Amino acid sequence: MNTNLKETVQALEALASSKSSADFLLTWDKTDDELMATALVAKALKELHREGRSLRIFDTGLAIAIFRDKSTRTRFSFSSAANALGLAVADLDEEKSQISHGETVRETANMISFMAEIIGIRDDMYLGQGNSGMREVAAAVQEGFEAGVLHQRPALINLQCDIDHPTQTMADLLALEAHFGSFEALRGKKLAMTWAYSPSYGKPLSVPQGIIGLMTRFGMDVVLAHPEGYDLLPEVISLGEKQAAASGGRFEVTGSMEEAFEGADVVYPKSWAPFHVMQQRTDLLSQGDRRGLDQLEKECLANNARYQDWECTEDLMAKTRDGKALYMHCLPADITDVSCQHGEVAASVFERYRLATYREASFKPFVIASMMMRAKVDDPAATIEKLAAGGSRKLI
Repeated sequence: MNTNLKETVQALEALASSKSSADFLLTWDKTDDELMATALVAKALKELHREGRSLRIFDTGLAIAIFRDKSTRTRFSFSSAANALGLAVADLDEEKSQISHGETVRETANMISFMAEIIGIRDDMYLGQGNSGMREVAAAVQEGFEAGVLHQRPALINLQCDIDHPTQTMADLLALEAHFGSFEALRGKKLAMTWAYSPSYGKPLSVPQGIIGLMTRFGMDVVLAHPEGYDLLPEVISLGEKQAAASGGRFEVTGSMEEAFEGADVVYPKSWAPFHVMQQRTDLLSQGDRRGLDQLEKECLANNARYQDWECTEDLMAKTRDGKALYMHCLPADITDVSCQHGEVAASVFERYRLATYREASFKPFVIASMMMRAKVDDPAATIEKLAAGGSRKLI
């Protein structure tokens, strides 16, 4: 093993516990050791892949992908992770299944899981239903496993819900660790998680909430900025305050993008919808009220337009620490004069950090592979050592 890989394995072995509970649904459900183990395994897998090593730990099995919203990065990261570990991917298309005929969640969960190892779900459209729906699936496969219907209990991975986006924020964490040199170096660093203007509405709350829920555990000074009315879930705000106090970091909320950028080490300008709008949208979607949805969209776009000056510009970037803060985004960003007339970020700023955002995204398949591996392997450090001593992923 090379030095970097050896140090990562040693850090993993030093943790009190590196075995994961089966499912990964919220980062704040996990212990500090579990989060660190997920990050370290992802780092190790990325290094093994860079060296051309095979990551295959399964000879057969399925990873079920359930996407109830559009996706590029997460969808392909999930497929890449499953394939690298030796699993085939099967997409559950609800329109082509019996779900459209009223099949229950309990029934569907068991029917797709007879030989499945992993179920990945993206369900961020319905506030109050996404994460709870994942837990309903988890309970159903647990019942099937305990009753002997399923030979193994598939692990669930949250690929984005109404509350959190753990695969994204764990990738963000690894990108920050790579940028600053260590996890310890994140302590005291100021991260500005700010709302930014978008010519669309209804973007989920899960990214800003996920950033607050994760980065406050690593001693960062997290500043949330948004215009009046663009609040996040109150329980996530309370969580951020509690975790920041425990980690020695800080968490504060401001109504000024400029204030958030002042002296920041990291900026994350990202649009989202107010949680009360997402509640309305959920009710209208559930009722199939197309006219109501159209009216809500008009009202929200008009309100968004009041805050077009909430844009990550060169002037704002100059206010950051030494004018050199790291720009982050989950992608795709709304880029002014490129993807839209007015957007979240100036074209010159995005272009300067474009490759950095690609590197940020590059951690995601390894984060997902880590979540899969840790749910299914008792000793991830020993498994990584075996992979390091194994062969190339290329047969010829």
